[in-house]
Amino acid sequence: MTTTFWLTATLLVALALAFILYPLFFNRAAKRAQSDLRNHNLMAYRSRLAELDTEYAAGLVDDDNYQQLKDELAGGLLDDVSGLETAPRAVDSRRTAAIVVVLASVLLVPAAAVYLYQQWGAMERLEQWQTMTEMSATGAGRMAQMVELTQQLRQRLEASPANPDGWAMLARSYMRIEQYADAAWAFERLAEQVDEAGARAAAWGLVAQARFFDSRGEWTAAVNGAVDTARALNPDEVNALGLLGIRSFGEQRYEDAIQYWERIVAVAPDHPQLESIREGIKQAYANLGRAMPDAAVDRPDAVSAAGVTVTIELADAFAAEVPDDTVLFVFARQPGNSSAPPLAVARLTAADLPHTLRLDDRYNMTPSARLSDAERVRVVARLSRSGNPSAQPGDWQGQAADLLEVTDDSGPDTRIVIDQRLR
Repeated sequence: MTTTFWLTATLLVALALAFILYPLFFNRAAKRAQSDLRNHNLMAYRSRLAELDTEYAAGLVDDDNYQQLKDELAGGLLDDVSGLETAPRAVDSRRTAAIVVVLASVLLVPAAAVYLYQQWGAMERLEQWQTMTEMSATGAGRMAQMVELTQQLRQRLEASPANPDGWAMLARSYMRIEQYADAAWAFERLAEQVDEAGARAAAWGLVAQARFFDSRGEWTAAVNGAVDTARALNPDEVNALGLLGIRSFGEQRYEDAIQYWERIVAVAPDHPQLESIREGIKQAYANLGRAMPDAAVDRPDAVSAAGVTVTIELADAFAAEVPDDTVLFVFARQPGNSSAPPLAVARLTAADLPHTLRLDDRYNMTPSARLSDAERVRVVARLSRSGNPSAQPGDWQGQAADLLEVTDDSGPDTRIVIDQRLR
């Protein structure tokens, strides 16, 4: 883009200079006019001299007058020729001055244009916009191009950082290609480019979310720091509240989880994951052994019907080992990337087994990665002794033998038997 721009600008400047220089160096009109005037004067002299000779021969002019008139004609011709010889020197002087001015312009005008464009131009913003447009048009099957465009956008934003939209797109792109540490860094740069406290809080909430994914669901000091920063700017920042609810639920602090998630319902009634949040609240109340209050009852918001149906069972060999209150996690993941956060997670207990479950968008982890957008998923069921969603030695696990197709109809359920002990 930069090369094309400067080549085009150079050609336009050269074309403009051609219109100025050509007449200056190749214009012969002045010389032609001088030659025509000289010939006219000479013809007039010869004609008058012939008339004078005729009059002298006829006796109309005596010797003294003839010689006097002849001298006057010769003097007039000499004056005309002298004037014509002086004119080219004046023209040449003006031409020399014009050449000096033009040559100075040839050097100074392009130099001034380049300098002023570098000072006040918007080439960096234009390149950023072009890269962002190409990234928006990149299909899901062009991951290599997506990575390359993301790197280009990062370089241009580092050179010209005053572009909040660019940082937001860069961060989302890093999330899309699962470079979560880079996504967290880009969201931090976004927070630096916005002035309004609510926008900065949202950016830091997204930093926390990216760090949470990068730690594979572990609550690290980096995650906690980002959550604290977001809530210092806005105590009701929804991404931070959501992560706090997940942490509390995983640590079996169900009252705290309910408090965080109900706050999201109150401050963000149009949240895209509202159904999943209400499902989490409902499960937290169930784990407390309490009925869900009428004020918090789930509402039938629109959720995509696409999903998978599984029936989970515990192998007879482990039936006597697993306490009824052991937490059961059911994960649906994109195939081929076991390190990425799951698309959907459901939480039950061992007492619920055997259990038939419909995994759909109600159980999505994030708004940007929906189960209904996947074609096939791998489903894993894990009984966690610690209540932590990350696999630990001693946990019991099972998974579907094949990838499950995500469909709109429930269809026949797939049987998953928890028959492994992790070591």
